[in-house]
Amino acid sequence: MKFIEEKPLDVMKYFILIIALISFNLNQDTDKLNGRYNYLIEDNNVYIQKDKITFKDSVFVFDNKYMPKGKISYGNVILLDNFINTDLIISISKDQIKKDTIPFYMHDKKHRVMNYLDIVVGKGKLIRIK
Repeated sequence: MKFIEEKPLDVMKYFILIIALISFNLNQDTDKLNGRYNYLIEDNNVYIQKDKITFKDSVFVFDNKYMPKGKISYGNVILLDNFINTDLIISISKDQIKKDTIPFYMHDKKHRVMNYLDIVVGKGKLIRIK
C-alpha cells in the first residue's frame, strides 16, 4: 500500500490554523455585568437614586444588606431576577451591557398577561461607579 506523504509545510499550515482558531475563541469575552452601579428609578419623569448594586458574573447584591441576592440570566435579553422583591424582574437589552449608563425595564411576574415581559411596570437606569 502506498501512503500519501504530507509535506512539512502542509502540516505547519494546519497547525497554525488550529492555533489561530483556539486563540480566537479564548480571546472572546462574554458579555456579562460586572462592577458597581448606582440604580435609579424613574418616577414622574424624574430619576431618583435608590441604592448601589454590585454585579459579578451571574449574581448581584445590593449595598443594603437587607435586600436579597439576585440572579442574572444571560440570553437575547439580560434578566435580573429577584430585584428588590421576588415578583419584580428587570430586563436589559444585550447591546447596552458595555455602556456606563444602562437603561432597564421592570416587569411584574404576577401580572395577568401570559408573558409578563411584554408589560413594563417601570423603568430606570444603572450608572457605573468608577
